[in-house]
Amino acid sequence: MPGQYISPELFKFLTELRTHNNREWFLKNKERYETHVQDAFLRFIADLGPGLRKINPNIVADPAANGGSMMRIYRDIRFSRDKSPYKTAVGAHFWHKKGKEGVAPAYYMRLEPGGSLIGAGIWQPEPAALKNIRDAIVADPRRWKRATSAGTLGVQCTMAGESLQRVPRGYDPDHPFAEDLKRKDFTVGVQLSDKEVLKSDFLASTLAAYRKMAPFVSFLSDAVGVP
Repeated sequence: MPGQYISPELFKFLTELRTHNNREWFLKNKERYETHVQDAFLRFIADLGPGLRKINPNIVADPAANGGSMMRIYRDIRFSRDKSPYKTAVGAHFWHKKGKEGVAPAYYMRLEPGGSLIGAGIWQPEPAALKNIRDAIVADPRRWKRATSAGTLGVQCTMAGESLQRVPRGYDPDHPFAEDLKRKDFTVGVQLSDKEVLKSDFLASTLAAYRKMAPFVSFLSDAVGVP
């Protein structure tokens, strides 16, 4: 297995970008970005792909520089008050081949100084998919419990996202998983320290975390009707 993918230079570049978030600075330092951020991350994605496909053959890890799994560094500032042109984190989205835009579960990753994470799930599913997930929880609470337990996911992995104030109409407010029925997002994630990202076994530890998330992804896949 290859050695270290992410070097301290990635975090150093992103830290400096927070202070110098402008086009002039970025262009002067673009070679640093391409070498220590983009190229390193794309190499990681390329080597992650085979292991991720063993966990779930329907998940796509595309190492293409444009249009692949790595998200663009450029921010969409059209409707934002913050006109900073660049993101100060790098991310990757490993989508399901049957649904790239939120209709199927996906795996994801964010590398950010002091704020890295890896996770999986469905973010803001459309109403029909959201209802299907809630119905699946009610139909098979034992499987949902297994898929979301600390024993399966690991104690560091937690649920995240927005929730309703009350259990939605049509569901039992006293259901054992009432809090999960309130959820608008169904995602799990693990926070990572910079030190963990810089370790030589980062690829192996990422795959181990994704493997633990597989039963959760499988539950969501069945709920929304994808392989």
